[in-house]
Amino acid sequence: MLLERGPRRTLALATFISMIGNGLFMTGAALFFTRSVGLSVTQVGLAMGVAALVGLVAGVPAGRVADRHGPRETYLVIQCVQAAAMAALVLVHSFWAFVLTISLTQFAASAGAAARGPLTRGFAGPNPTKYRSYLRATANLAGACGAVMAGVVVQVDTRGAYVALILANALSFLLCAAIVTRLPHLPPVREPEPISASEAPPASQWGVLKDLPYTVVTALDSLLSLQGHVLVFALPLWIVGHSQAPHWLIGACGVVNTLMVVAFQVRASRGVVDNASAGRGAVRSGVAFLLGMAAIAAAAGMPGSLAAVLIVAGVVVHTIGELWHAAASFELSFGLAPAQAQGQYSGLQATGTGLASSLAPSVLALFCITWGVPGWLALGGVFVLAGLAMPYAVRWAEQSRAAAAGQDAVLA
Repeated sequence: MLLERGPRRTLALATFISMIGNGLFMTGAALFFTRSVGLSVTQVGLAMGVAALVGLVAGVPAGRVADRHGPRETYLVIQCVQAAAMAALVLVHSFWAFVLTISLTQFAASAGAAARGPLTRGFAGPNPTKYRSYLRATANLAGACGAVMAGVVVQVDTRGAYVALILANALSFLLCAAIVTRLPHLPPVREPEPISASEAPPASQWGVLKDLPYTVVTALDSLLSLQGHVLVFALPLWIVGHSQAPHWLIGACGVVNTLMVVAFQVRASRGVVDNASAGRGAVRSGVAFLLGMAAIAAAAGMPGSLAAVLIVAGVVVHTIGELWHAAASFELSFGLAPAQAQGQYSGLQATGTGLASSLAPSVLALFCITWGVPGWLALGGVFVLAGLAMPYAVRWAEQSRAAAAGQDAVLA
């Protein structure tokens, strides 16, 4: 899919540049902090956990700022803050300085995700889910390129190389901001006016925090998003500690997953055109996760070649579920968010995903590694239940919006 010249291609280019930097950082950061800065693995893990918690509070406020002051300008400022915070990491030489700096980078990252929601929606055109799927495929390709570049840095294994890696990531944020300046201005959205001067300000000022149906949809979506850590956290530990499959299969599975996302994410979004079809997509994804995880679990105790076949088959099926879940998540994030609060709703979704990411290592370690085969199947069952519940939560959200619209019409 080749985009025509214009804002959509410009935003895709900005995404590609930013995600190259993220790929660099995600692959090489842990080694930089331990081998160059001199922190212990425990200190790095603790600081990253604190940073993840700090990031959770950024989403909704940053989204509201984007709604009220314009998503392009908000995103620009956040990208510059993120660049400065990332560059400051090369000056860190103590644990507490590391906690402060990495928390600032995570806060900016979460705020950026919230501001990017209305920015993407503003330029997406008539099919925002398809465009958002294109951006995801672009991001995965860029992340893979960044990971390859980081591999060179890890091979060199000097402080100078690690510093260059961190500064390259900071530069990617600045380049992203420079590209975003080429986008046209998106005007801020106005809040609904009170019906009378004596009324309190409308609930939409912080409406997302009072939207219980959307909160339930977000919770289910966040639960399903735990699947994104299965292949990067649980699978390597399973291959090494519980199967006879060759260890090089870890990298091969990562390549298979990335190539499938790049090749098929846009195609997977074609049937997801409204909230109802998104709910059905969530159901399909939950079933695929169970089947894929069952195949991976079945590799335990099998001969090496058969274990490898089962694991690759499980990764393929799991990735199909990932494609369906991503398309459903994109559609619901746009379709259930009011036009005047797209940033707020994008911020709540980012908060839910961030919370799931912070809990994922503990959850997956318990289910998939400690409990073994029964744990893989149990977690797959949880994904199925979350997927089955999604259509009901979506209908509840749509009914609440229809009821609110009818009430507003009567009051008017």
